[in-house]
Amino acid sequence: MAPKVKLPKPGELAKIEFKTPATDWMDTPVEFKPGTFCWGSKEKDLLTLGLPNPRQWSPADEDWKVPEGWETTILEGMAERLSKYRSFKIFMDICVRCGACADKCHFYIATGDPKNMPVLRAELIRSVYKKYFTKSGKFLGRLAGARELDMDVLKEWWSYFFQCTECRRCSVFCPYGIDQAEVTIIGRELLNLVGLNIDWISGPVANCYMKGNHLGLEPHAIAGNIESMVDDIEDITGIRVNPTFNRKGAEILFITPSGDLLGEPGIQTCMGYLMLFHELGLDYTWSTYASEGGNFGFFTSNDMAKRLNYKIYAEAKRLGVKYIIGGECGHMWRVLNQYMDTWHGPADFLEVPVSPITGTVFENARSTKMIHISEFTADLIKHNKLNLDPTRNDHLKVTFHDSCNPSRGMGLLDEPREIIKAVCNNFYEMPENTIREKTFCCGAGSGLNASENMEQRMRGGFPRANAVKYVQEKHGVNMLANICAVDRAHFPALMDYWNPGVGVTGVTELLANALVMKGEKERTTNLRFEDLPGKGGNE
Repeated sequence: MAPKVKLPKPGELAKIEFKTPATDWMDTPVEFKPGTFCWGSKEKDLLTLGLPNPRQWSPADEDWKVPEGWETTILEGMAERLSKYRSFKIFMDICVRCGACADKCHFYIATGDPKNMPVLRAELIRSVYKKYFTKSGKFLGRLAGARELDMDVLKEWWSYFFQCTECRRCSVFCPYGIDQAEVTIIGRELLNLVGLNIDWISGPVANCYMKGNHLGLEPHAIAGNIESMVDDIEDITGIRVNPTFNRKGAEILFITPSGDLLGEPGIQTCMGYLMLFHELGLDYTWSTYASEGGNFGFFTSNDMAKRLNYKIYAEAKRLGVKYIIGGECGHMWRVLNQYMDTWHGPADFLEVPVSPITGTVFENARSTKMIHISEFTADLIKHNKLNLDPTRNDHLKVTFHDSCNPSRGMGLLDEPREIIKAVCNNFYEMPENTIREKTFCCGAGSGLNASENMEQRMRGGFPRANAVKYVQEKHGVNMLANICAVDRAHFPALMDYWNPGVGVTGVTELLANALVMKGEKERTTNLRFEDLPGKGGNE
């Protein structure tokens, strides 16, 4: 394990040079600077998952210990995917290098590295495609933008495909609709064929495969953590909520990312779920086996993502529920909205979700049988089913970050805002070109939320932090709300670094602070045990 690297000061990191490199991109070697890359996957995790070439290795080493004949493995894998995924071949062939995507990537904006331009990041793999799969590349070589696959190219792939967070912002601006996230996904799949993953992906995937969640929490730990939240809720409200676990015959299975079960501010978001469901008298259950809404398999390969996704539906079938509600997560919802039906759908053993409180039929979930907590909650607010006191959040000036996958991958844009506006009196939007479909990524998605790559994370999150800084300076914003567990894990460090004084919260935490529960005692603190406005010392 490498020693901890000192993070440069914000003023140093903000000095970004956009200049033409001295050498052509094909002749510019990759630099593995400490603090800007993740550790390699561990042998034990690859063994657990049955993935190729398990061994101990480090990206900082000269020898990556790839298997003999790795070039053939990669090229055969590429040929297989070109025949299997029509979109991959189209994306390799149709790019005209117009550059519309070039300045849309948060990593390019924050590093000035041309290889972080989506167009050039795709060219890293397209150049190999041309050499081995097109006539022009075979005969004209570099003149046609083609190059040989060698170890330097492989290392370049690893470096830049694990700098892309698969956020898809670039695809919004591409006139041809090229999805760079899909190119990165293929690139990572090919790297996995020779055992080149990162620890912060392969470790959580192995945990999820063995224990049902990314953190490796066992059933008694999950139940114990939630019971601790129940105790805190009772201290704050005087009400004892009574969640159930693995209960057959419940109407609804609730699944949230495991990040909400351990660590702030995720646990306050989870407390919000518990309070809301209790207030509604919802007939629901948790599962301590399918205890992960997220899917880091999605950052590994299509097959691995499919493998991990199935546990949710297998558990719903085992428990005999009618449908599923999912918590505040990011890539969980892109997987559900864009992939699940192809993998395992339609889930006809479940029913189309119908709110037992409002009677609303969620037709958008007719196939997946799963709805987002924000959809469910916004519908309650629309029908005036919740008693809310937004003045409890008056000490907060809130802005909202559109998490990449629920926004661009699902279209969940208005519902979180409707909730925030109902529970907060002070809400301010960031600039128009940084929100909704054009939202900037947090900078640590797709498995990059590790600790050893902190400089990379702070750089990647710079464009988002800059937009927060705008509303912080203009409106005094002091709270950044979101609906993603990775955001809640990453943003506290990002805000402390770029925008001290801005906190981070889940939307459901804000809701729970404002929720006036039947039979509650006088509330004097929020879910963080901080004084409410007008109570205690917080005047």
